[in-house]
Amino acid sequence: MITSQRVLKAVGKHVSRAGLAVRSALGATRDRYCPACRKEVVGFYRYGDEAEWGCLLCDSSPRERLMHALLDDGVIKAPAWAAILHCAPNEASLVRRFRAYAGDYVPADIDPSRYNVPGMQQLDLMAMADEERFDRIYASHVMEHVPDDAVVLSNMRRALKPGGEAWLLVPLWYKPSEDGPSDLSGREREQRFGQWDHVRQYGRDFADRISAAGLEVDLIDAARLPAETVRRMGLADTLFRARRP
Repeated sequence: MITSQRVLKAVGKHVSRAGLAVRSALGATRDRYCPACRKEVVGFYRYGDEAEWGCLLCDSSPRERLMHALLDDGVIKAPAWAAILHCAPNEASLVRRFRAYAGDYVPADIDPSRYNVPGMQQLDLMAMADEERFDRIYASHVMEHVPDDAVVLSNMRRALKPGGEAWLLVPLWYKPSEDGPSDLSGREREQRFGQWDHVRQYGRDFADRISAAGLEVDLIDAARLPAETVRRMGLADTLFRARRP
């Protein structure tokens, strides 16, 4: 669905990206670092309200770079030969990383035809029936799309091995979480929740919904990492780390 908001975001992105490309070609100092492609860059381009969103070289997002930074520093870990469910795997650098050390790597989406990822599987999280299969489940900006997040969180808990973790990232605002009625139009959803196909907007009380599903949860905020690390890598977002006891 094409909307004026999406058009303005796209135009701003391309203008910002072009400016960075010119600076890079003219030899500007590369004092920033992308942990996704592991390259020094002159900066990160704007997308929407985020002044420093994408990597000029690999197009990684702030949340994608956050995951790499946390993995590099050992803040989050996966066991050797882990079984990993990667939901909506549209972050190529994480596809490569998870696949490299997973013994059982499952890239999946309700519509696998949208992805150019080898081994893609069709999966409706509302109907997921796996039991104690996965060491890690990664779902970035997925939960705001599912019809009933309580059902999905319960399914994730059942699919995790004891001690397994779900790494969840969602768009956040500084208000309580809000669900929309099922009959909202795409335009109304964009106005209320920021995107035409979002069915809710989360606040930090998303943690309460995770806990209600029987998972232990802690929040890892990019903003609480060392300020120079955040600036240099252009990090943002909050990881909800949910653990099955």
